[in-house]
Amino acid sequence: MKLATIDNGTRDGALVIVSCDGQSYLPAPEKIPTLQVALDNWSESEPILQAIFQQLKDGKGMSSASLNYLAPLPRAWQWLDGSAFKSHGDLMDQAFGFEPKQLTKPLMYQGMSHQFLSATADVPFMKEEDGIDFEGEFAVIVDDVPMGTTAEHALKHIKLVVLLNDWSLRTIAIPEMKTGFGWVQAKPACSVAPVALTPDELGTAWCDGRVHLDLVVDWNGKRFGKASSAEMGVGFHELIAHAAATRDLCAGTIIGSGTVSNENYREIGSSCIAERRGIETLDTGAAKTAYMSFGDQVRMEAVSDESSHLFGTIEQTVIKKAL
Repeated sequence: MKLATIDNGTRDGALVIVSCDGQSYLPAPEKIPTLQVALDNWSESEPILQAIFQQLKDGKGMSSASLNYLAPLPRAWQWLDGSAFKSHGDLMDQAFGFEPKQLTKPLMYQGMSHQFLSATADVPFMKEEDGIDFEGEFAVIVDDVPMGTTAEHALKHIKLVVLLNDWSLRTIAIPEMKTGFGWVQAKPACSVAPVALTPDELGTAWCDGRVHLDLVVDWNGKRFGKASSAEMGVGFHELIAHAAATRDLCAGTIIGSGTVSNENYREIGSSCIAERRGIETLDTGAAKTAYMSFGDQVRMEAVSDESSHLFGTIEQTVIKKAL
């Protein structure tokens, strides 16, 4: 099943069900006005939404060409982002001169969740000197997860999978990290591809709590990276168990994979600029690639062999914040 949220003038938008090819849609019933309402009552909502999705498969939908998509969850109760790709973490440690991490638990931080940007919205920033960077990753959305849920049982709580761009301000990030008190200014709102998928829609690309797809990233019309998310060192089920170790997770909690990265990053490229700068630092002693400038564009997409339309496309332009 494929779900999306369209702009209806409210903060949370209106829930719609999208066809497999993304060309048609049907609205959700009045009693399920938003995705958050659906997640709050998933056991009741899912069969109703699945029945509408079947109608789309039977050719009963309306054209989606004029829809104005928001993020699937324009705002959420909680956003927890992991760092599940070891190659990315190791590279960043080397490039920035940090001591290698001896991890016994997954890495995770809690970011802002009151706003998620649409996949096509211009993204405003205060100044280029803050080190504007994109970060391509996948994320899952869960229903209510009880405290103490194990990784084994966490899989059943994954209801939707999304593709997102976790924007970062790198110049601000390192000083904030050194305080030991976490990110605030360095982590603005994420952007999310328009379509949220139930895991079964991924077919064999959903395995072991991981998305087995390449994340294609283009920067200003040029290929920047095509890393496979299959190399995720810690699965989403393990990230969920980590997050729920000492607290309940409410329905609608979004949990990210962290920047998609592979060991052969020199060959396949990267999902963020900081990683390329890290490679340059290791290879030549200095970073050469600048961070983003106003007017720059980034495009992200995940495409399988079976479908040319999975999550839809993130395609955005960086602009200067109007004061």
